[in-house]
Order: sequence, then structure tokens, then C-alpha cells
Amino acid sequence: MGVAALRSGIIAATTLPSLFSLPVCAQQPAPPTPVVVQPGAPGRPTRTLPPSTRATLPPGSPADVQFMQGMIMHHAQAVEMTALIESHTQNKDLRLLGARISHSQSEEIRFMKRWLGARGEPISPAMAEMPGMDMSSHTMPLMPGMLTPKQMEALRGAKGEEFDHLFLTGMIQHHNGALIMVKDLFDTAGAGQDAELFNFATDVDSGQRAEIRIMQTMLGAALPKK
Repeated sequence: MGVAALRSGIIAATTLPSLFSLPVCAQQPAPPTPVVVQPGAPGRPTRTLPPSTRATLPPGSPADVQFMQGMIMHHAQAVEMTALIESHTQNKDLRLLGARISHSQSEEIRFMKRWLGARGEPISPAMAEMPGMDMSSHTMPLMPGMLTPKQMEALRGAKGEEFDHLFLTGMIQHHNGALIMVKDLFDTAGAGQDAELFNFATDVDSGQRAEIRIMQTMLGAALPKK
């Protein structure tokens, strides 16, 4: 075999595998258009909807909006309470708990604001819609469990173990109020049906129950032994 023929054979042998290794993306068919299917009611068939179908938010309840607006204000006070910890106590366990509460409730406030914004609802309720409003002073009513101005003043003025005690008892009161708000929501006919809100309210209930148990344990450990 001549040198030229041998060289041609080598070139062909090295070229063919490289051709087969080239991407074959261009040879693949385009992905099919997604099919949008609407499940039928019990006993009814499903329906295939046109590709242009867009998701729409489920109809809301005024109680849903009021719950979110009230819970934003409720959470905001909890974050305000935790902001006092760094300068008022050296209790490491309380500092860890406060950081946990502050982070979780700040994240939940952002979620609630997005939820309201997506539905064109204001972050704060209109004053005329708030029951029990003191129109003479224009002060917002407290949500269940929220600390009164007097309680907040006492918390700001306390240090060390006194602060720890006031914080734990106050936050337990605060969390119990959130549980009441969730219960009131689900007890209202037609409310709490939105999937996002249902999951959120359920998480608030379970999360705050767990934190109440932690705080009750911490409070019990802090009590003087007889």
C-alpha cells in the first residue's frame, strides 16, 4: 500500500468518529406545545384548554385580605421586640431564639406584602374598615395578643433577667394571639380557601405553637428553684 493511500485511510478513520460525535440537536424535532388540561368536576370529563390559557388567581374573601393586613402589623411588633434583644440581654439562648423569630417573621411579612400586591390590595387596612377604631386619636387597634404600649415601654426599660422574663411572657402572649387570628380566619365562611394563604396560615399556626413550647421551657428553666 502506498504512503498516500495509507495517509488517506488514517484521515478517514479519524474523521468518521468525529462526525458521529457532533451534536445532533438540530436533527431533533421541536418540543411539543404543552397541553393545558382542566380537571372536570366529579363525574365530568376533563377539558383541553387552548395553549393561550393563562392562570388566574382564585376569588378571594375580604377576610383573607384583612387577615394578611392584620398579620403584617402583628409580625411587625414581634420584629420590633426581637430588635431589643442585642442591647438588653446577654442570654445566648434568647438571642438565638430572637434571631429565629426575627428572620422568619420578616420573611413572612415580605410574603404577605407580595400576596396583597398581586391582588391589588393595600398593605394596611382602611381606617374606616377597622372595627373598634378610636377615630378621635386615629390609633390603629391592636391585633390579638399584641403588646400594649405600656407593655412595650416596660420591655424597653428592662435589662438582663427582667428583660428575659418580660420578653418570653410577652412573646408567648403575642404568639397565642397569632393562633387566635388563624383560628378566626378558618372559622369564617368562605375564607382561607386560597391555596397560598391556606399553606401560609397553617405554617404560622404550627411554627408559632412550636416556638411557644420552646419559650415555655426557657421560662420554666429561668424560674428560681424553691
